[in-house]
Amino acid sequence: MKYDFDKIIERKNTNCVKWDTLKERFGSNDILPMWVADMDFEVAPEIIEAIKKRTEHGIFGYTIRPQTYYESIINWVKKRHSWEINREWLGFSPGVVPALAIAVLSFTDIGDKIIIQPPIYPPFFKVIKNNGRQIVENPLKLQDGKFVMDFDDLESKIDSKVKMLMLCSPHNPVGRVWDKDELEKLSNICLKHNIIIVSDEIHSDIVYKDKKHIPIASLNEAVLQNTITFIAPSKTFNIAGLSTSATIIPNKKLRDKFENTIESLEISSSNVFGIVALESAYKYGEEWLDELLKYLEGNINLLMDFARSNSHKVNITKPEGTYLAWLNFKNLNIKHDELVEFMIKKAKVGLNSGLDFGSQGEGFLRLNFACPRILLEEGLYRIEKALK
Repeated sequence: MKYDFDKIIERKNTNCVKWDTLKERFGSNDILPMWVADMDFEVAPEIIEAIKKRTEHGIFGYTIRPQTYYESIINWVKKRHSWEINREWLGFSPGVVPALAIAVLSFTDIGDKIIIQPPIYPPFFKVIKNNGRQIVENPLKLQDGKFVMDFDDLESKIDSKVKMLMLCSPHNPVGRVWDKDELEKLSNICLKHNIIIVSDEIHSDIVYKDKKHIPIASLNEAVLQNTITFIAPSKTFNIAGLSTSATIIPNKKLRDKFENTIESLEISSSNVFGIVALESAYKYGEEWLDELLKYLEGNINLLMDFARSNSHKVNITKPEGTYLAWLNFKNLNIKHDELVEFMIKKAKVGLNSGLDFGSQGEGFLRLNFACPRILLEEGLYRIEKALK
């Protein structure tokens, strides 16, 4: 291997959300954090070199996004996801979560309804609720050990107030990479009822063998014109702190509305290092990513072995994408707050509470396995020992 994913890098005392907020979040500093979705791996050296080179200039003033920045996104999406996008479709956002909020403000009014598919990434709830819109839940179903969309439930909940559906693809936290037929059924329902699709595809590059991410907008022309897509190199290349993501909006009318909101909020300026990092990641990061995915698959195998040997206490649906595992502890037959407390006090491991992802997360915890294997082994050992 060219890159060393086993390397342990000390992240404490670097103003790191994951490692430096343990006391506030879990009440103790002797916790192994396996929660927030960033990786404990060193960034690809190609990205570090590009940033170093930029720092040598010594001036970091107001910065434009060059043509090469957009070309790197277009080429990446075409190569990795077989989708040809046009330059004029592309825009900027300081992050995918801000982009979700901007979409809510741009395409819906106060009181409108927005559909989400819980258990779901917590900001999906927040950007709807905090902006005075109504949440409509279309929960995923656990069917034959796999989470699937419930299309009958979806159809039953649509009325004239529903204006938008927020899709998480691949899905955080359940790790599904949606199949083409699932995306087609979903998009047909949305087209039939004139519901805009906002697709968060931030995890689209973290997909494992035998699976392929399909951008929902790439299905056909009608879906293309009805979909707003958000991507970023932040999860893929561990550069979330550089606040740079891309918006893909083929429909000019929708794009103009979105851009007007961005302008009205005065958040269209880029971080100089975010530009450099995105461009270098998409131009030179592919080999690093391919090695990362192999390493993460090794971590998944470790997780699944752990689940098999503790199957009477914990179940894990194997992730098809993302570096997040959705751990089902319902067999323990304890209250959810007791489960959370147990992990902190007894196992000394910091995981995300399933209830943060909606009521469907009761009895579940989310574990981030994007870390050197020795850390994952330690975390699983702590959990297993505590369960015994």
